[in-house]
Order: sequence, then C-alpha cells, then structure tokens
Amino acid sequence: MSNHDRTDSLVLIIVAAAAIILVCGCANPEPAPSYAPAPSTFDRAWNAAIDAAQDEGVRINSQDRASGTISGTRGEQEITIYVRTQADGNVRLEFGVRGPRGADPGLASRISRAYDRRMGR
Repeated sequence: MSNHDRTDSLVLIIVAAAAIILVCGCANPEPAPSYAPAPSTFDRAWNAAIDAAQDEGVRINSQDRASGTISGTRGEQEITIYVRTQADGNVRLEFGVRGPRGADPGLASRISRAYDRRMGR
C-alpha cells in the first residue's frame, strides 16, 4: 500500500469518525422543561380576594385558610370575606361589611368587582 493510499484511507476514516460524532452529538435531547404546578382554584380565589380587598384600601387583620375566612378593616368598617369551595369544585365568595350606617355603602361591591378583575372576568 502506497503512502497516497494510506493518506486517503486515513482521511476517509477521519471524515467518517467526524460524521459519526456529529450525528451522535445531536442525538442527546434537551431535558424537558419543568413547570410549577398551577395553583388550585381555591388558591387563586383566596389570593385574588385578599388582593382585591387591599386594592380597595382594606387592611387585612387575619386570614384563616382552613375556615376560608379573611377579615380586615377600612376606617370604621369591618370586612369579612368567606371563600368556600362548592360541591362542583367552583369557589364561591361572600362579602360582609359592618360599620357605621352610610360609611361606605358600595365597598362590598367594589371589592367584588376588583376580585372579578383579578380573576380575569
């Protein structure tokens, strides 16, 4: 075998090895992206209720997730929000406002509208 034949064989082997390395190097898939689990319907409603109350100037005094009760104040008014999961899986909110007569009769409605906005409704 002549030097020329050996050189041609060596070049052919190097090209074949490079092709194999390129093909095998591309075969490694990227790891699947990890996603955080989506918050539950209750969690979304709970957080939106707190944020909506704060949007309307309510200072949150207590939160009890186990009972679904959020309590706060705005001026002389006491606000209670009840977050309940219904049998069908939907979440229902109830707003209670107590305080001096005529202090802010539209507060519960404004909190409800702020909640709807935060829930994308």
